[in-house]
Amino acid sequence: MYTNELIHESSPYLLQHAHNPVDWYPWGPDALEKAKKENKMLLISVGYAACHWCHVMEHESYEDTAVANLMNKNFVCIKVDREERPDVDQVYMNAAYLVNGSGGWPLNALAMPDGKPFFAGTYYPKVTWMQLLEHFSNLYKTDPQKLQQQADYLAKGIRDIEEVPLNTTSVSFTMKTLDAIYDQLNKVIDLQKGGTKGAMKFPMPAIWEYLLQYNHLSGNKPAIHAVETTLTNMAKGGINDQLGGGFSRYATDPSWHAPHFEKMLYDNAQLVSLYSHAYQVTKNPLYKKIVYETIGFIQRELTSPSGGFYSSLDADSEGMEGKYYVWKKSEINAILGKDAGLFNDYFGITDQGNWENGENILDINSGSAEVQNKYELTDEQLLKKINSLNQILFQKRNERVRPATDDKILTSWNALMVKGLTDAYRVFGDENFFKMAKTNIDFLLKNIVLKNGGIYRNYKNGKASINAFLDDYAFLINALINFYQISFDESYLEKANELTQCVQTHFFNETTGMYFYTDSRHSDLIARKMEIADNVIPSSNSEMAKNLLLLSLYFDDSNYESQSIQMVKNVSDDIQKNPAYYSNWAQVMALQIKPPYEVAIVGKKWKEKLAAFQNYYLPNAVYLGGESEGKLPLLENKLLEGKTMIYVCENKTCQRPVEHVSEALQQVAAN
Repeated sequence: MYTNELIHESSPYLLQHAHNPVDWYPWGPDALEKAKKENKMLLISVGYAACHWCHVMEHESYEDTAVANLMNKNFVCIKVDREERPDVDQVYMNAAYLVNGSGGWPLNALAMPDGKPFFAGTYYPKVTWMQLLEHFSNLYKTDPQKLQQQADYLAKGIRDIEEVPLNTTSVSFTMKTLDAIYDQLNKVIDLQKGGTKGAMKFPMPAIWEYLLQYNHLSGNKPAIHAVETTLTNMAKGGINDQLGGGFSRYATDPSWHAPHFEKMLYDNAQLVSLYSHAYQVTKNPLYKKIVYETIGFIQRELTSPSGGFYSSLDADSEGMEGKYYVWKKSEINAILGKDAGLFNDYFGITDQGNWENGENILDINSGSAEVQNKYELTDEQLLKKINSLNQILFQKRNERVRPATDDKILTSWNALMVKGLTDAYRVFGDENFFKMAKTNIDFLLKNIVLKNGGIYRNYKNGKASINAFLDDYAFLINALINFYQISFDESYLEKANELTQCVQTHFFNETTGMYFYTDSRHSDLIARKMEIADNVIPSSNSEMAKNLLLLSLYFDDSNYESQSIQMVKNVSDDIQKNPAYYSNWAQVMALQIKPPYEVAIVGKKWKEKLAAFQNYYLPNAVYLGGESEGKLPLLENKLLEGKTMIYVCENKTCQRPVEHVSEALQQVAAN
């Protein structure tokens, strides 16, 4: 039995490799000093616990002693969990894009002893991997200067990627700008199946959040149609676990049918927000069902006893991708008996299988549209029957070997889940959602906050060890702002402001007006990067731009407001040219074009009046108040004894106070 330095780590992904014959080290000074001292190249391998091809490469290469000997002889080998150290991943992923024009995981980079990469790629079969290692090992011995030149060239390229200059020109945005952004987005949307066009489909929640917001501001009907097409097809497709709830990371086809089966906390967190907002707009009961099923999955599968949320579920079980989730028709027939025909028709189950090796993925989209007529059932009867059959199959599935859980707790992803629960609570008023959100946010504030005002990124086995990155701060600040809006407890808002001050001190770049991804106190890489473009998760800079705008309203801080405006100005060309990857930025731009209403509710009945507002989708409203006036500038002199009054304010001007939500909504509509 081999054991390497990863045995001392807490990351489940690193621990998976702790008994490889490769002499793995975690990223840190020990490995980097060893490389310099022994004049050895670095081999940096990045992956994560739920990554299918990471497991394949481990089995083929890292568990093989011949491959391990080759790696150990010529390199200091470093294993990185990309979810714990996204800063390391970002640097070497940029190298992969510069070398190959593409990236992915597993990510394998070869670097000089000082950490500058000269080569980076993704998955390699064993023979190719060994040839590649032999080639660079020989080159390092015979012509190290050539590798050094390539490393210097790549290091410069890495530093130059996503460099955003300060935009000093005069720029203004109007509703016409938002119309043009919609026209650009419309070119990449699949109007038949939903999502964006392409061979694979990722949920990309920020795009659909923007279109909901744009529809609200513009009344553009096709925008809402694109959102509904996407959300309905996702909800009914194989990407959604039809038995247990929760979405997989992406679909490998354009029809949302065959997922890559890993389930990530960050996807499901954002989708809870998105489906909640879509329900507010459409009142489609399917969207409510999805919110409850997804939160049910999170509560059952990804919640720790202390209220923290785990990171992911693996794609594989028993060494096979998707094995836990798929079914042979004969299995279903044996379990459901006389009801199997209805179930099979509804979910598109066939004898030959609708996936690989005779297996079937449950997918309503691929089922028969004639099920109701064929079995002579009403809508309600059909759903009731399917739900009862689902329960039977779900119980049977629980007897299988479950995919592994990555049980580390990440601040940024937990904060996204708090936001999801907050949004769900606003829309559905379910006290369970409020309780889950409060338990989690209190857990984070207790366990990941440092005495110097900073925070940690991770928590596992009672310990936090990695200093936070910008996304941890940005999403936690946003979660605190949103949780204040359902609790009216100002301590959460004050904490958001305190963390923002910490970000200003340790992440802000005055030259560009943007934020670095790494804390100035803990930056030890060859480049200090910025995260600008939005992707499957919004970028930390776009989220900070949103936070600054919201906090400027609560604390009457013009510096925050002007900083947010400058950040959007800096990327305004990108937002308009490529909104699919700047959709969270587009949401901030829309908030600047149509500034939020401040809805202050002060008095004993604030909770029921706030709840009444949540029947309506108002993306450009922020809420504040409580039983007393509190300390916020906007609440000063707002309390009227014995009454609960609503004040609708905009641009530092409040309309006449009213007692009824219907009157306040008329004031909002009139502007």
